[in-house]
Amino acid sequence: MIDSIFNILREYPTLALFLTIGLGFFIGKIKMGSFQLGSVTSVLLVGVLIGQIGIPMSGPLKMVFFMMFLFSIGYSVGPDFFRSLKGNGVKQALFAVLMSSMCFVSVFVMAKIMGYSKGETIGLFSGSETCSALLGVGTEALQRLGLPEAKLKEELNIIPVCYAVTYIFGTLGTVILIGNFGPRILGGIDKVRRQTLELEQHLNAGSKSDDPAYVNALTTIAYRAYRVKTPFFDNPQTVRSFEKMLRSRGLEVYVDRVQHDDEIKAPRHDDLIYKEDEIVLCGPREFMVNVEEYIGPEIVNAKLLSYPLDRVGVLVAKKEFINCPLLALRRKKFMHGVVIRDAKRNGQPLDISDTTTFAKGDMLTVIGRPERVKRATVHIGHVDRPSMQSDLMFVGLAIFIGGLFGAISIWVGSIPVSFGTSGGALIAGLVFGWLRSKRPTYGHISPGALWIMNNLGLNVFIAVVGIESAPSFVAGIKAVGPMLFVVGAVTTLVPLCVGLFLGQKVFKFNPAITLGCCCGTRTCTAALGAVQTTLGSTLPAIGYTVTYAVSNILLIVWGLVTVLLI
Repeated sequence: MIDSIFNILREYPTLALFLTIGLGFFIGKIKMGSFQLGSVTSVLLVGVLIGQIGIPMSGPLKMVFFMMFLFSIGYSVGPDFFRSLKGNGVKQALFAVLMSSMCFVSVFVMAKIMGYSKGETIGLFSGSETCSALLGVGTEALQRLGLPEAKLKEELNIIPVCYAVTYIFGTLGTVILIGNFGPRILGGIDKVRRQTLELEQHLNAGSKSDDPAYVNALTTIAYRAYRVKTPFFDNPQTVRSFEKMLRSRGLEVYVDRVQHDDEIKAPRHDDLIYKEDEIVLCGPREFMVNVEEYIGPEIVNAKLLSYPLDRVGVLVAKKEFINCPLLALRRKKFMHGVVIRDAKRNGQPLDISDTTTFAKGDMLTVIGRPERVKRATVHIGHVDRPSMQSDLMFVGLAIFIGGLFGAISIWVGSIPVSFGTSGGALIAGLVFGWLRSKRPTYGHISPGALWIMNNLGLNVFIAVVGIESAPSFVAGIKAVGPMLFVVGAVTTLVPLCVGLFLGQKVFKFNPAITLGCCCGTRTCTAALGAVQTTLGSTLPAIGYTVTYAVSNILLIVWGLVTVLLI
């Protein structure tokens, strides 16, 4: 029975992949006290276990999902990333230089102590520091050293073996230390989560408002029903005269619906309001709390209040709207019955008052009846209407452009320098996510789709890595001995511990940024996913992007220097 199941998994590798992901997520949710492995670590472990039966995983599946994950990360943090460059970008690049240098020191010292050959050192460096690009570059460097053919073949054959032995812990050890223990080392999970939330609120990134289970008790706009009773209506009044009377008392509200006898309608400005009519008023909450004395008692009229409203984002772009005080805007004909719910400038909430003016690029949220919102947005700017659909044309072309850019290599001497297709996908996400924030008329990706790209993208990649590397890991241990595994663990953990110290004590980063910088310097995307899961935030990606780009190049350079010195 077991053999039959194993044969099915070998024949249909996709089933093994889904089994790995399902079991990994199940195990990742199990808590032992306050400790939890998390999905990324669990998926990798399950993949290594299932991969022992020898399941072939061929084709571009791994890189497709990996690039999808990196693009989604860049897209999520793009606007905040470019803002952060003004402050911490240079510091993050310097962090990557120092930590990657520590990677070089730890590998070089251990290789010297153990007496490893050049081939063993290349495998150790690329596996323990999860720098897979060094395999190809290091192999090419060895071939140029003029070694005897027999010796060269021996060195080339040992590289993938040493890589396989050290890579699993290079990934797994980084994930566990940074994702599980990193927050504890930096002050405790609760404290780090609190500091992450504070920075989120400052940057307005990944806030609780993205959580569909979160509802803000404060509603800035109110729609309420009243029965007309006051003496002002002893003689019927037009909608215009009533609103004018309210404005004279400092109350900027609008009549949105009127029920006269059994007829309910959206009134024109010259329609009459009679005593005993029931009306709906809309406007900012601070005005609504004082309006009852000018109308009559507030009532509950479900039928009158049951009608559709539009709530859409609008990017300010039209000259007639820019630099005009809000009080004057409210009295423009096109804004009648449309209320500005909130506003943001450069991602930061904007306090709204009668004297507030809006600049080009501000993002507003407006509410009103669909026909009124449609009329108003023409005079404001570009509409960013919420949608369940995602712009897959944008996603596909953006990842292609980024990957094409990343695939271009610039040769510095004998060293090819490039971001790689995965790095290109990350850069594409950053750039196109930022452009989307500036011009939200294209490139919409719904929150659900972004979540799938992020979580499924990373975990499919990790599952394939575990399944592919499992057989060679065991064979490698038999070939080179278990001591290489221990050495690899040391060279993995030492730079990470130094990085945590540098980020907290020297650079004084926010803990989430420190953790992201450590993941980026190690180019270990799996660890980034684990950190984001632990903290419940995408904020660490802001520290990941700069350090990933810098270390993607520096680790290769340091690896080649190590080989030349051995």
